[in-house]
Amino acid sequence: MGFPLALAWALLVGPWVPVAALSPISWEVQRYDGWYNNLQEHSWGSKGSRLRRLVPASYADGVYRPLGEPHLPNPRELSNTALRGAAGQASLRNRTVLGVFFGYHVLSDVASVDTPGCPAEFLNIRIPPGDPVFDPERRGDVVLPYQRSRWDPETGRSPSTPRDLVNQVTGWLDGSAIYGSAHAWSDALRSFSGGRLASGRDPAFPRGPQDALLVWTAPAPATGQGGLGGLYAFGAERGNRDPFVQALGLLWFRFHNWWAARLARAHPRWGDEELFQHARKRVVATYQSIAMYEWLPSFLGKTPPKYEGYRPFLDPSVSPEFVVASEQFLSTMVPPGVYMRNGSCHFREVVDGNSSFSRALRVCNSYWSRENPNLQSAEDFDALLLGMASQLAEREDHVVVEDVRDFWPGSLKFSRTDHLAGCLQRGRDLGLPSYAKARAALGLPPVTHWKDINPTLSQSQDTVLEATAALYHQDLSRLELLPGGLLESQGDPGPLFSAIVLDQFVRLRDGDRYWFENARNGLFSEEEIAGIRNTSFREVLVAVTSVDASDLQPNVFFWVAGDPCPQPGQLSTEGLPACVPLIVQDYFQGSGFGFGLTIGTLCCFPLVSLLGAWIVARLRMRNFKRLQSQKRQSIMSEKLVEGVEALEWQGHKEPSRPVRVHLQPGQIRVVDGRLTTLRTVQLRPPQQVHLILSSNRGRRTLLLKIPKEYDLVLQFTAEEERQALVGSLRAALKESRLSFQEWELREQELLRAAVTREQRSLLLGTFFRHLFSQVLDINQADAGSLPLDSSQKVREALTCELSRAEFAESLGLKPQDMFVESMFSLADKDGNGYLSFREFLDILVVFMKGSPEEKSRLMFRMYDFDGNGLISKDEFIRMLRSFIEISNNCLPKAQLAEVVESMFREAGFQDKEELTWEDFHFLLRDHDSELRFTQLCVKGVEVPEVIKDLCRRASYISQEQICPSPRVSARCPRTILEPALTPQRLRCPTDMDPPQETRRRFGKKVTSFQPLLFTEAHREKFQRSRRHQTVQQFKRFVENYRRHIGCVAVFYAIAAALFLERTHHYAFAAHHKGITDTTRVGIILSRGTAASISFMFSYILLTMCRNLITFLRETFLNHYIPFDAAVDFHRLIAGTAIVLTVLHSAGHVVNVYLFSISPLSVLACLFPGLFRDDGSELPQKYYWWFFQTVPGLTGVVLLLVLAIMYVFASHHFRRRSFRGFWLTHHLYVVLYVLLIIHGSFALIQLPRFHLFFLVPALIYAGDKLVSLSRKKVEISVVKAELLPSGVTHLRFQRPQGFEYKSGQWVQIACLALGTTEYHPFTLTSAPHEDTLSLHIRAVGPWTIRLREIYAPPTGDGSAKYPKLYLDGPFGEGHQEWHRFEVSVLVGGGIGVTPFASILKDLVFKSSVSCQVFCKKVYFIWVTRTQRQFEWLADIIREVEENDRQDLVSVHIYITQLAEKFDLRTTMLYICERHFQKVLNRSLFTGLRSVTHFGRPPFEAFFNSLQEVHPQVRKIGVFSCGPPGMTKNVEKACQLINKQDRTHFSHHYENF
Repeated sequence: MGFPLALAWALLVGPWVPVAALSPISWEVQRYDGWYNNLQEHSWGSKGSRLRRLVPASYADGVYRPLGEPHLPNPRELSNTALRGAAGQASLRNRTVLGVFFGYHVLSDVASVDTPGCPAEFLNIRIPPGDPVFDPERRGDVVLPYQRSRWDPETGRSPSTPRDLVNQVTGWLDGSAIYGSAHAWSDALRSFSGGRLASGRDPAFPRGPQDALLVWTAPAPATGQGGLGGLYAFGAERGNRDPFVQALGLLWFRFHNWWAARLARAHPRWGDEELFQHARKRVVATYQSIAMYEWLPSFLGKTPPKYEGYRPFLDPSVSPEFVVASEQFLSTMVPPGVYMRNGSCHFREVVDGNSSFSRALRVCNSYWSRENPNLQSAEDFDALLLGMASQLAEREDHVVVEDVRDFWPGSLKFSRTDHLAGCLQRGRDLGLPSYAKARAALGLPPVTHWKDINPTLSQSQDTVLEATAALYHQDLSRLELLPGGLLESQGDPGPLFSAIVLDQFVRLRDGDRYWFENARNGLFSEEEIAGIRNTSFREVLVAVTSVDASDLQPNVFFWVAGDPCPQPGQLSTEGLPACVPLIVQDYFQGSGFGFGLTIGTLCCFPLVSLLGAWIVARLRMRNFKRLQSQKRQSIMSEKLVEGVEALEWQGHKEPSRPVRVHLQPGQIRVVDGRLTTLRTVQLRPPQQVHLILSSNRGRRTLLLKIPKEYDLVLQFTAEEERQALVGSLRAALKESRLSFQEWELREQELLRAAVTREQRSLLLGTFFRHLFSQVLDINQADAGSLPLDSSQKVREALTCELSRAEFAESLGLKPQDMFVESMFSLADKDGNGYLSFREFLDILVVFMKGSPEEKSRLMFRMYDFDGNGLISKDEFIRMLRSFIEISNNCLPKAQLAEVVESMFREAGFQDKEELTWEDFHFLLRDHDSELRFTQLCVKGVEVPEVIKDLCRRASYISQEQICPSPRVSARCPRTILEPALTPQRLRCPTDMDPPQETRRRFGKKVTSFQPLLFTEAHREKFQRSRRHQTVQQFKRFVENYRRHIGCVAVFYAIAAALFLERTHHYAFAAHHKGITDTTRVGIILSRGTAASISFMFSYILLTMCRNLITFLRETFLNHYIPFDAAVDFHRLIAGTAIVLTVLHSAGHVVNVYLFSISPLSVLACLFPGLFRDDGSELPQKYYWWFFQTVPGLTGVVLLLVLAIMYVFASHHFRRRSFRGFWLTHHLYVVLYVLLIIHGSFALIQLPRFHLFFLVPALIYAGDKLVSLSRKKVEISVVKAELLPSGVTHLRFQRPQGFEYKSGQWVQIACLALGTTEYHPFTLTSAPHEDTLSLHIRAVGPWTIRLREIYAPPTGDGSAKYPKLYLDGPFGEGHQEWHRFEVSVLVGGGIGVTPFASILKDLVFKSSVSCQVFCKKVYFIWVTRTQRQFEWLADIIREVEENDRQDLVSVHIYITQLAEKFDLRTTMLYICERHFQKVLNRSLFTGLRSVTHFGRPPFEAFFNSLQEVHPQVRKIGVFSCGPPGMTKNVEKACQLINKQDRTHFSHHYENF
């Protein structure tokens, strides 16, 4: 070759040629992968190159879709019809079995199209019902799998480039079946010592495969054995398919090492590489010579044309027609068994699988066999080779023995398959042309009649051709190449197969630059070429085996008469062991329980997390309970300690409870372990007590029956304990002068006779229902359904009498309350200590239907303690104290005396020390309307709706005068007062005086602006249809939450778009990956949700960037983004993300199940980085996917982390263990690390999580750095106060540059508590103040400990308070109060803290003439008692003193009271209004603000605001407190917003 060509070749080949070997290796070493054989077309014949078609492709769509039924017959039916026949017919040309399997070896050297393609495509073979081999049970649903072979991805895209398959080995006769088709493969086979191929323990055998990538490890269909054991490392991937091909591989392995040893002896200075390459060169040349000039003529029955030299422009690529033609003609000659003999012509018996003996190795039971007992030594393989050389092959015709046709090694779950049917499918997969087109393309004369295909066959077996024609509907043009070529073969391959095979071998020879006869390639000299040509396969056998030359015929591919060692007879299936039948594997067998257990365990993660959270909450509260228990024990009296311990039996359905019984003069007290009094039994004569003792079961039970009480049943541990109590009880009863009876009963009868508390409650229920049915004239049927013995029950109920404790319980009070004592003493006319039905009815009638005079007379009698007909000032004070006591409030005696004095003075009784009833009624003269509706609220009995409706119709603020107060009602027109007596026009009692905007100062008498009543006519003005109200409500909702709706819509639109994009991709655009063909629903669900989850878990970080949110909410973006709803949005995203996570996990559960039952060939396509299809067919088990893959294991851990975070972040556990929430929520770092790892393994697609995560993570990191810079600064506490109701007031230094707005909040941490957790609290100081202040209520462990460490010192030393760490400020919705002209602030519980700052800020700005858009603020303070947050009263007092412009209107609601129309509430209301009128401040709070009793009616309040401020179109409502209160405010706003008037915009926070 010329210098440029030589130089180019040196550059290409040089790197693969060792430098040290350049001198002994004087020729160009051929590459193992077949590249650069042709210097113009470098890829010709290379591994992975396309097959070259002799005839254009024939696909159904012209591109890649194969032809099939019904155009073509069923492959199995065609196999049964045309290719079935009896075995045992000898070759017509005396071909030997050795030539058959040598042909298979040659075929494996030049072509391999068995590797399945990716993505996996199947041309499954439907088995006709009743098939004797595959469907003997006539199920009709059996399908043999056939997976389409690997193709060139650049083809199959259009009719101009139809699909072409690729050759998985080199397309040259280059010994790739001996040395492999890659350099790495060859290196794995070498020993790198003496130029030899690596051998095992026996030098006659190659070593086992060191790498599973080099061999096909299909399981043995006869035994099911798999793995690498018993296999050998060959150059051909499927070189271990059967022992016959395996024997030829061993033969060439020995031949190479024989040549290496021979060369080593001749050239002792050569190194390993020189010896190996020289030996390889001689072996390949010998292989080429034998295959082309000895085997091919025996196969075709003709000699190939003479070699004329290398033809560089001849394409030697293997054709698909050759692959099918050569393999199928060889299959017709495979016998059912193979003989084994020795050199003395002794044909030996072989051991079968069941330890029996037979005359030959059964082919069907030898596929992929490992450690065959008949092939344990080199001599055994020699005997096999000798046997194959002496045995005649099956006849060369269309018949294929059952070992190949019915019992070929199956794929996937099937251990067996029909090889011929599979070859037919392969021909269709290859797009082979029809028989007629192939003949025409190869220049063969056309066949026009079926009988002309094979005239000899038509004469002998005409039925075969007829049946085949019937399957093709008598259309000869449809006949396929494979069946047509087989049917025309008789003795030799038919004209079509012969032309195809000969053409292929000629092209392989003439187009091979490294062919041994090519004198220009420098491989061999003319003498060496002649020597190689003269080397026969017999010589090779003799050289490497112990066989003598005389034991073999000259041409081992034929056996003719006179040759040595004739076979005993032509083998048939008779006398051979039966083929092991088909076995269908279940990949999931034995995994169902474990798979279900794994899924169940994953589902239990939330339950485990719940259990952990519950344990943490219990542990957090244990110390407090222990302290409480110690406190109770310390206050236990000595007498109680001496009480008798027992178990109180409460009924068959209730558990017994441990109690302590203490006998005191006149009573029996029963307490529990906490010393809480459970019940008190009064012992008063002339009661008669019954003591009933049990007479069996250890005599441990005591029943105490006392009239008008439910029974007390006590059970003791021993009879002695019972007797001790009975003795004490007898003495106490005698001391109380009570008669008693004592007898015994069996314990079962005693328990049946006992009246339990539940039975007593049912009896009292009937009592109250019939009581109120008579008082209120309720229909008797509405008084409660009665059982069949109702008359007896009613009589029993009407004769029932209430004890003091039951009476107090019915009123919701304590028995020792003064109000209970007074009321009970008044009602108990007979003084027996119990109230009868009639006594209760008499007093109830007065309260429910009596006139104001009767009610005032009743109260007068209640508090006339000495019964002299007069009420002294002391008795009046005691009356007021009883009302205040009920409300859980406390007022000093001096203040009560001041109230009484002012009331007496106002009425003109300042000179009187005692009042008559007339004086007392005159004192209440201004409150007749209140007294008219005053009732006695009984627990469990509803108040008439007519009264409730009247009270709901009250307006609390008025703009115009309607009527003067009752004090001047005489001057009102009668037309106004009279309608108030009718139910339709009844006016509700005024339960609140005009607010501050309707009076200049509280001290002045005001005769106008009483509360406005919304009459029917007034309300009809705004009455609209239900549809209009709904539309209006929706419009207002959209107006109020338009930013929220917009942001949520955009966010979820992006998430949905990501979900749909991935869904569409895997449903329609990812077919080339094949994943959707395996797990369509699972992959769509898992990948779609993964995209949305990645987006949500990334951008949820932005909702926690508090510093960024606080900054942005002051920008124009606040008009478009609701930054105040960041926490709610965080919860919404988290909730959605966890739902998607569950769906994502469910998708992966489906995926894991489907992957666990998918064959390895499919998994190798889906996960090429994890799997290689090595024929083992067994997929990984489910636990491998869950716990042995990075995505699976991280996914399981992620589920656990999410379960912990979500459970501890729930409202319930967050309130009970904030520290648990704080710590577990810091697992977000672990969460994101796991998410990155989980998504970065790229099992199915390239990582995408970082695309979403990077930007939010950087922003969040920057925000955290800002917070960390502040958290490191210590803040000194200036002042600490422990206020009532467990409130701790902290005042600390204001850091330099700390700017905030009223309503904002901060986070603080105190290292003195031993933890770095931060807790959020709203600032109660105003922005203009020099210091910052917080009011922290001690409701949890952290706040309680904080209160303890800031407790004032006990000595005289100065207090040194621990320092704080501060983070903030952070914004929230309450700071928007100044954007509304009118704002309503509603605070409940500790939720009043943000409004303290707002109120002070508003008053300060107004006092310094600062321009404020807000013109009016209504502050509603909802509290159980005025003592609960006394510190707020101080702030309100400060606001009242500084509010010069009347900007703030404060209304306080004390909720720990009965209904507003109850007697107790009415009296408190009267006293409160009088106190305000006289002293210009509240009786309870000491403030000028209005105090109400009960819960605020928000709807009525908001309605009245519309009248007071008719010009205001939008009012801001800001609520903070318990969820129940904020929900009521929201509901009221929604109801008001149905109208076409003022719009109420609600902002709330819950604590």
